[in-house]
Amino acid sequence: MYDYVVIGGGSAGCVLAGRLSEDPAVRVCLLEAGKADASALIHCPGGLAAMAATGAHNWRIDTTPQPGLGGRRGYQPRGKVLGGSSSVNAMIYARGHAGDYDHWRDAGNPGWGWSDVLPWFRRAEHNERGADDWHGTGGPLNVADLLAPHRISRDFVEAGVQAGYARNPDFNGAQLEGVGLYQVTHKGGERHSVAKGYLTPHLGRPNLHVITGAHATRIVLGEGRRATGVEYVQGGQRRTVQATREVLLSAGALLSPQLLLLSGIGPGPQLQRHGIAVQHDLPGVGRHLHDHPDVVLVFDAPALTDLFGLSATGAWRVLRAMQEWRSRRSGMLTTNFAEAGGFIRSQPGEAAPDLQLHFVTGKLVNHGRTASWGHGYSCHVCLLQPKSRGSVCLASSDPLAPPLVDPAFLDDADDLVRLVRGVRLTRHILQQPALAQHGARELPASAQARSDGEMAQFVRQHADTIYHPVGSCRMGPGPQDVVDAQLRVHGVPGLRVVDASIMPRIVSGNTNAPTVMIAERAVDWIRHRPA
Repeated sequence: MYDYVVIGGGSAGCVLAGRLSEDPAVRVCLLEAGKADASALIHCPGGLAAMAATGAHNWRIDTTPQPGLGGRRGYQPRGKVLGGSSSVNAMIYARGHAGDYDHWRDAGNPGWGWSDVLPWFRRAEHNERGADDWHGTGGPLNVADLLAPHRISRDFVEAGVQAGYARNPDFNGAQLEGVGLYQVTHKGGERHSVAKGYLTPHLGRPNLHVITGAHATRIVLGEGRRATGVEYVQGGQRRTVQATREVLLSAGALLSPQLLLLSGIGPGPQLQRHGIAVQHDLPGVGRHLHDHPDVVLVFDAPALTDLFGLSATGAWRVLRAMQEWRSRRSGMLTTNFAEAGGFIRSQPGEAAPDLQLHFVTGKLVNHGRTASWGHGYSCHVCLLQPKSRGSVCLASSDPLAPPLVDPAFLDDADDLVRLVRGVRLTRHILQQPALAQHGARELPASAQARSDGEMAQFVRQHADTIYHPVGSCRMGPGPQDVVDAQLRVHGVPGLRVVDASIMPRIVSGNTNAPTVMIAERAVDWIRHRPA
């Protein structure tokens, strides 16, 4: 029996467990379906490539067939390990645009405007550049500049400037727009996941109990529909933990709605189809799922053998780099691969940047799961504010079966139009002298797409997620919303959802830092305003 039971040891769950257990009078249990974050592939930043190729520490969920992608199934890799996706992601620290949060506030969620959330971003952060109006020091999450960015990443930034974009040394400062190098969640040449920042240093606390290999199967509801505990399966055995204060659901935008549905909380007709007793008819559960659709331009650069790539030279370099990283935590394996990027507008009339670029120091094909011989580089083109909305539904009543995930990519025609503009603008950047000097050649899949129609076909054939699903347990006061402005589930006392699923609209950037902020914000309400 605990005061709080946290479901999911990912970015939000680690914050909740670490912060709430600071009070020695409070007993906290954290349930994580994956294992401890012990693998060297997690701690070595460059291990990201091997994890992507093997699917290690990953739920590996496939979407339903996507009409907007020509009927293809998309791929949704989500972290299944302590630290969640912060243990397997590309470690980019980005908050998005200030207007994103003002939109949340104006949608009926007081306390979520930019001026409200900035202090919580600063509280979470230890930025190695130091504190200022935008950044904090002394927080659990270490944010740093890359130790050894590749020269090609600096060339990309210079190419962006040559194409007419502003050089931006800090995407989390006064302005989002421009091109530059990303800051990353690194410390001393290692990945600094949210588990490392918030959880691992406190595993010795007697009031904190972390249970790994624990797959939550149902939230237990007691009298008055109050959440009183969690059922889970571990090693084939079904077990239950009780929560005297609150159950905190932090399983992410794909699995949090699934667990609510399995617990009888959600749209009544869907629950009844699967033989699940309706505990609380909440129609918005699993609705409004959306994600950043993304397409990648890939270039061969045979002369750049110091880039990551499949070749005898490349293998020799990586072997030497492994030894350097093991002994000194330095060298080329301290990369996050997506070292540089930018935030740009698809057309001049946009109120804010609506495209994000991630420049990658290798040839990235099919999420890194398809080998591409030789050396080269890639550039993601990501749509920041898609209009398409999808869903998460139950495939069956089996709690161990994956859900049906439908992000409805390119369902709205405007999303495709903006991505096509983005492909054209990105190609223009990549053709500038700073990069053209290397003699790289765009791979035929995209190079042959010249007209808008041909580029639209390329996008449909190759686009997919850039790993930012949100919105499936939307925050707000309306009948389609799932949680209120303090993340309490409407109509279910003692239960909150605290993760990216609560975002009313996706942020204009990577979602990990905002998820940490959401959890930091929630802790204050949990302590002072019980559900």
